[in-house]
Amino acid sequence: MISQPNRHCTVELQALPSRIGQVRRIVSAQLRYWHLDPLIDRAALGVTELLTNVHLHAQPDKVCTVEIELLLDRLTVSVHDHDPRLPELRDAGPTATGGRGLAMVAAVSESWGVRPDGESGKVVWFSLPAPSPAVAAPVLAPYDTLREPTLRHAVDPLDGRRTEHAPARSAVVG
Repeated sequence: MISQPNRHCTVELQALPSRIGQVRRIVSAQLRYWHLDPLIDRAALGVTELLTNVHLHAQPDKVCTVEIELLLDRLTVSVHDHDPRLPELRDAGPTATGGRGLAMVAAVSESWGVRPDGESGKVVWFSLPAPSPAVAAPVLAPYDTLREPTLRHAVDPLDGRRTEHAPARSAVVG
């Protein structure tokens, strides 16, 4: 599903609170895999807000599709749902407990928007600037970084013999 220079990932879900957290983790993991770690917090916040809007407002159902796409130097996150009503950016009062989702998306993104999707709903999207390919780390398969450790040679100070030491390893997983 991932190709160069385009990178693309799609997840279909029902926008329930437990699923929103799962999608946030999927988006974060995908961005880590693409070596776009600096974008994780903003992308996770944006997708959380868009999915929360689907959960709170979309009719007739909560089924939606999240798509993340990296094209050259731009990451675009979009959420398609089946409700044709377009959301509006509102000014939430200082004591309001809601109504700030799109304002937060606008604040953390480079651009955002809404477009009708025929009679089947709408797409709400936002974009973030991504590091240029020349700056980004190369994409490695998950196990490409695992290699046999090289042995280092040292001289034992007590008897002067040459010894071999493997590099230190951590017992912490992660």
